[in-house]
Amino acid sequence: MSEPSQTPFWNHLRPYLALLFLVGLLISQLLQAPPSVAATPRHYSELEFPPLPEIQLPEYETFQLDNGLTVYLMEDHALPLVSGVGLIKTGSRVEPATKVGLASLTGALMRAGGTVSYPPERLNRELEQKAASVEASIGTSNGTLRFDALSSDLESVFNLFVDVLREPAFDPQQLALLKNQARGNISRRNDEPGRIANREFQKLIYGEQSPYARTMEYDTLDAIEREDIQDFYQASVQPDRLILGLVGDFDSGQMKRRIEETLGDWQATASSLADPSTLSEISQAETGGVFMVDRPELTQSYVELGHLGGVRNDPDYPVLGVMNNVLSGFGGRLFNEVRSRQGLAYSVYGFWGAQYDYPGVFRAGGQTRSEATVPFIQAVRQELDRLRREPITPEELQFAQDSTLNSFVFNFASRAQTLSRLLTYDYYDYPTDFLFRYQDAVIETTVEDVLRVAQTYLNPEQLVTLVVGNRDAIDPPLDAIAPQEQVTFIDVTIPEPS
Repeated sequence: MSEPSQTPFWNHLRPYLALLFLVGLLISQLLQAPPSVAATPRHYSELEFPPLPEIQLPEYETFQLDNGLTVYLMEDHALPLVSGVGLIKTGSRVEPATKVGLASLTGALMRAGGTVSYPPERLNRELEQKAASVEASIGTSNGTLRFDALSSDLESVFNLFVDVLREPAFDPQQLALLKNQARGNISRRNDEPGRIANREFQKLIYGEQSPYARTMEYDTLDAIEREDIQDFYQASVQPDRLILGLVGDFDSGQMKRRIEETLGDWQATASSLADPSTLSEISQAETGGVFMVDRPELTQSYVELGHLGGVRNDPDYPVLGVMNNVLSGFGGRLFNEVRSRQGLAYSVYGFWGAQYDYPGVFRAGGQTRSEATVPFIQAVRQELDRLRREPITPEELQFAQDSTLNSFVFNFASRAQTLSRLLTYDYYDYPTDFLFRYQDAVIETTVEDVLRVAQTYLNPEQLVTLVVGNRDAIDPPLDAIAPQEQVTFIDVTIPEPS
C-alpha cells in the first residue's frame, strides 16, 4: 500500500501561510520608516530653497479706441475663464464735501440698481445662471467695474458688463436700500476700537475735512439724491476716463472686434469733476501731540503713532520698503524687541505708507493691555530712534531685502494680478517697468541707504500719538509720554441728523 499523499494537508495550510506572509510584510514596512521621516529635523535657518523665479511680463496687447478708451488684452488659456476690470478716473476725493458718501453710493448703485434693459432681479438671475459676476465700486482715488465668467459665456456676460457700464438704471428702491445700509454703518462705526483708531488717526494726519479723511454723516447721506448720483456717474464714467483690461481664455482679435462693436460708439463729454492734481496740497494737520479716545469698556489699548508719509514714485521708495521690513513682521525689530523680548504687545507694526499720487502715512502701533500702554509707546519710539541713530547689521539688511523681494513676487502670481498692476501703473501715469526698477533698487540697497532714509523720512518731532482705550486703566497715565504736553481727548459721538 502506498503512503498517503501530503497534498491535502498543505492545501489546508496555504491560506494561513499567505496571511502570515502579508502580516510579516506589513510589519517590516512599518518598522522601516521612509527616509524623509527618519531624517533628522533641521533648524529653519538651515533650510535651503531654490532661488525665486524671475518676474516676467506675459505677452499682452494694448490699444486705444477713437473715443479715448484704453484697452489691455492678455490671453491665458490655462483655464476656461475670463476676467475683466475697468479702472474709472473718479473717486471720493472729488465728491462735494456736503455729500460725503456720494461716490461710494454711485459705485454700489451702478451694479445693485440694474440697467435699463435688465432690472436688478433679472440682472442677478442672468449672472447666477451663468455662475458669473459683475461688481462695481468707487474708492478714494478710483472706481472699478469687474466681471468674471466662463469663456463659453464670455459674449453674454461681457454684454451685461457693458450694460452696467453704459446704461445703469439707478433703481430708486435699491438706492433706498443702500442708504439704509449706510445709515446702519454710521450707527455702528464706533463698535470696533480698531476702526475708531484708524479713522481718527487719518483725521489727525490729513485733517478732519480732508477728502482723504472725512467721514459720511447722517446729514451728508441725507443730502444725496438720485439726481446727484446720476450726475456723478455722468461726470465720472466716460470712455476717455476708463482703462479696460481683460485676461483669460479668449482670442485677442475677436475680443478687440467685440470691444469696438460695443464700446466704439460711446462718446465722451466734458467732465465736471475736479482734476485731483488741483486739490489742495496735503500737509500734516496735527504736527505732534498725544490724543486719546476714552472707551471705559476696554481692557486693552489700540495705539497709533505716525506722521505724513510719501508717494510710490519717490526714488527712495524701494529703500523705505526695505526699512519697513527691518521694523515689522516676524523677525523685525518691533516684533523681536517690543513683543517677544519685552512682552508689551499682542501685535506691533511700523511701516512707511505711500500712495500712488498723494502722500500716504507713516504708521507704527499695535495693541497692548491697558497698564502697558505707556511702556509700549516708549518702546516703539525707542526703536524708531535706534533706527535713525545706528546702522542696521548686514544680517538685518539681508533679511529685510529677502522679505521685501519674496513678498513682492506674490503680486505677480497670476496673469490677472500682473494685468491689474499694468492698469494701475497706466492709471497713475507710472512707467510700465516700474516694478523692475523697484526690484533692482531693493537689491542694490545698502546699510547706509537704510540709515539715510530713516534719518530723512522718520521725524520724531512730527509724531502724532493716538490711544483708543480705557483712560482710568492706563497706568502710568499718558501724561508720562510728554509731560510738557497736554493730552487731547477726542469726542467720537456720532452727530444726529439735523
